[in-house]
Amino acid sequence: MIDLYTWGTPNGRKVSIMLEECGLPYRVHPIDIMKGDQFSPDFIAINPNSKIPAIIDQDGPGGTPFSLFESGAILIYLAGKTGRFLPADARGRSETLQWLMFQMGGIGPMFGQTHHFRKFAPEPIPYAIERYSKETKRLYGVLNTRLGQSDFVAGEYSIADMAIYPWCQRADWQGIDLNAFPHVARWMETMSERPAVERGMSVPG
Repeated sequence: MIDLYTWGTPNGRKVSIMLEECGLPYRVHPIDIMKGDQFSPDFIAINPNSKIPAIIDQDGPGGTPFSLFESGAILIYLAGKTGRFLPADARGRSETLQWLMFQMGGIGPMFGQTHHFRKFAPEPIPYAIERYSKETKRLYGVLNTRLGQSDFVAGEYSIADMAIYPWCQRADWQGIDLNAFPHVARWMETMSERPAVERGMSVPG
């Protein structure tokens, strides 16, 4: 059994999608980040960085409980635990991980800033909106080019797709018209039709 500590954000949904795809049994513990639950002592004991998601695998390495934070690290761990969605060969594994890092180092931080300055900032800051919106559009272009070459981000369906999809689901928050990125739009439709993706996107409900 895996205990999942999460909230309805793109980073949180990466992990719930992976758990659903792998068919692993898990319990959901909602961490309401709008109320500051992530700063509670109990949660900090699991993730000292006070961010969701985090997991505790009750059957971790050696058969003992194992806690883990950082969504990308969790995806890699679950892929290793199940032998799924991360190729075993060096070329396939490296290609998948590079696109996962593209999400972790580019899409996540940049889209997140776009969300903040377009939707949540107490007052408009035109420079910030322009800066992050421009970079978000550029990243969609990179993704669109890649998906014009391959059905999925790293060739075969993988943790890279699971990591990127929830961020692109908020294209409206980013001021992005997916009609301008037809390969991304096609991939989004394919992803949305996967039952495990649909279930994972509904967590924590």
